[in-house]
Amino acid sequence: MSKIAFFGIPAHGHTNPTLAVVKELVRRGHEVRYYSYDCLKEKIEATGAEYISCDSYDIQMKLMPQDGERIGKDIAFSTEILVKTTLAMDDTIIDEMSQWKSDCIVADSMALWGKLAAYKLSVPFISSTTTFAFNQHSAKIMKQDITQLLKMLFSIPKANKLIKKLRAKGYPVKNILSVVQNDNDTNTIVYTSPEFQPCSDTFSDKYTFVGPSIRTLDHDVIKPQRRTIYISMGTVNNLMKNFYRNCIVALKDSDFDVIMSVGELIDLEGFGDLPQNFTIARSVNQIEVLQQVDAFLTHCGMNSVSEALYYKVPLVLFPQTPEQGGVAYRVNELGAGIYLQEDSPEKIKEAIQEVLKNHSYKQSAEEISNGFHRCGGYRLAADKIENLINKEQ
Repeated sequence: MSKIAFFGIPAHGHTNPTLAVVKELVRRGHEVRYYSYDCLKEKIEATGAEYISCDSYDIQMKLMPQDGERIGKDIAFSTEILVKTTLAMDDTIIDEMSQWKSDCIVADSMALWGKLAAYKLSVPFISSTTTFAFNQHSAKIMKQDITQLLKMLFSIPKANKLIKKLRAKGYPVKNILSVVQNDNDTNTIVYTSPEFQPCSDTFSDKYTFVGPSIRTLDHDVIKPQRRTIYISMGTVNNLMKNFYRNCIVALKDSDFDVIMSVGELIDLEGFGDLPQNFTIARSVNQIEVLQQVDAFLTHCGMNSVSEALYYKVPLVLFPQTPEQGGVAYRVNELGAGIYLQEDSPEKIKEAIQEVLKNHSYKQSAEEISNGFHRCGGYRLAADKIENLINKEQ
């Protein structure tokens, strides 16, 4: 059987969709190594793959889970990580992989050091895209303001100076854009459906839309009799105590129950006595919760949105980053969610009530869910990896 290497970044949202794929490849008898970060070690090892820690290779950067978001929107920061991580790995992991002789490298679209390793070692490469795939057509949904655009343009010369260090070490790199962009000749796994992916017809057949990779539960979930609302701002940018307080004010004593996940850093006691219809936790089993609720007020992370729509849950959209804004735009465009324009108690209550009373949001969520279920999922992703290996051998 084949030897397959995965490379990831320290972000749960970028790792979770790959885990079922890795588990399936291991089940099929392949030897899989996953180069990632210790905050994800337990999850990765549970798939049966061999976990290889990359924490010691980012001594200068000190990458943390919250840096996963910054990598995607700060080209100077991401280039610095790219260069320093790649060079730090060069004398050990690259030599190790040369001896191991991997048959394929699968790297997260932001783990560009995995892509460069594949190029240097002349190993077949697949990009793993856990957000939308982007080209000149689909990128239009990412509404960057002029400040962000200028910041990116001014950082490119600095980034290209860093790239020279990679060329000196034998990496075939032209410039920063040639590294960070995938073209239509790049084999790519995209964890969404062609219906949910913006402009999916503009991508070549090298792109495989496998649908979201949703883990299954080992028990049945019973939906409560009362309507239930779920609120979560994800695991990264969630220090939003005023927002959570406004949610309590907006929805207390309503005719539905509320489950609110607030993260590890919020002082739960600071909320005081909670209304009887509220349950607040640092974290929840989101897959289980989404099978119980009637609406989800979300930060619009791709994983959270995909999981919600998979279970036909309509959304109230409150994005916090450009990437999340792109996801929110697509949900709203397809009619499965409504924007929360501001986080005042009045607007929160108004948005929740609109999603609950207007059945069109639920119907649109069901249509997207049907598209997700038609995809091949983690098995199709594993097939693509195997097919590329077989083609190259």
